[in-house]
Amino acid sequence: MTDVFGLSHKDASPANSQARHEQVVFCSDERSGLYAIIAIYNTALGPALGGTRFYPYESEQAALTDVLNLSRAMAYKNALAGLDLGGGKAVIIGDPATDKNEALLRAYGRFVQSLNGRYFTACDVGTYSEDMDLVARESSYVTGRTQANGGAGDSSILTAFGVFQGMRAAVEHTHGTPELRGRRVGVEGVGKVGHRLVDHLVEAGAEVVVCDVSERAVERVRARHPQVEVVADLVALTGADIDVYAPCALGGALDDATVARLRARIVCGGANNQLAHPGVEKELADRGILYAPDYVVNSGGVIQVADEIHGFDMGRAKAKATQIYDTTLKIFATAAEDGVPPAVAADRLAERRMSEVGRIRGIWLGR
Repeated sequence: MTDVFGLSHKDASPANSQARHEQVVFCSDERSGLYAIIAIYNTALGPALGGTRFYPYESEQAALTDVLNLSRAMAYKNALAGLDLGGGKAVIIGDPATDKNEALLRAYGRFVQSLNGRYFTACDVGTYSEDMDLVARESSYVTGRTQANGGAGDSSILTAFGVFQGMRAAVEHTHGTPELRGRRVGVEGVGKVGHRLVDHLVEAGAEVVVCDVSERAVERVRARHPQVEVVADLVALTGADIDVYAPCALGGALDDATVARLRARIVCGGANNQLAHPGVEKELADRGILYAPDYVVNSGGVIQVADEIHGFDMGRAKAKATQIYDTTLKIFATAAEDGVPPAVAADRLAERRMSEVGRIRGIWLGR
């Protein structure tokens, strides 16, 4: 059986995705130009929640691979964030700069609505709160909306705050105190999340070094914080004399070459999928570098948009994001106790919660 993209549904099998997804939905509306995939990894803890990525994938297979991986990661992220939500994700294939339009977003909203609450969507790469407002005109299952429409607005606010809490926990585990004053932190990528993280670090008294491919992004940070040091590129940043490396740009930042070059003793940043391939977590551990699992410390954003489902309250959402500090410490303690890297410990804790809570949800409550 072949879907609208010319992909056989066997391409979405566990053998290819290395994960057993509950549901994968292929969505097509030729008039608006919509070509999308919605992947639901599991709903053990509740309806799936994950953003919509609008990206010009080089192939439909690349889009499918991405949405399968991202939806699985959301399940683990939501589990360790303490949310009663499962993992899901969606991708829209196209260039958001030229292909995005009202009809397309509203057609996408109809597909989200057709899942009857099994999947809540939100913003991701290539989509914004204003886009979610349009999707919400056709669906009741949308978060990350603008503040004018009762939403949480920019989720990078609590994403950066959560990374900061995770970094405090990493410094506590390594040095016995969460104090960042005097610590030298290298931030790669000072976009939506990175520049907010710099704000927290400067306020905490840290010495900050940054790099970004965008001169405009760097100039914005320097305008706010003239004391911030700028280096030319990632090679210079990771080879610098820093205490903490904070990847806040694209995924795959931690590859073999970067790990070998890295002088920092802690890695804690906001980017998703930081480990370039399996085994990097062991390379970090072997070099004595403490890795704060990305999907744990960057979960502040999903905490923010999840709170919107029940009527957004920033104070309540920020209080929950503060708990990222304790969760990160627990992961480090579990890793040390079990003799495994923190990334493995985090996966185990997430899987345990999905299994244990998912099991009790099988208890029939009657009508």
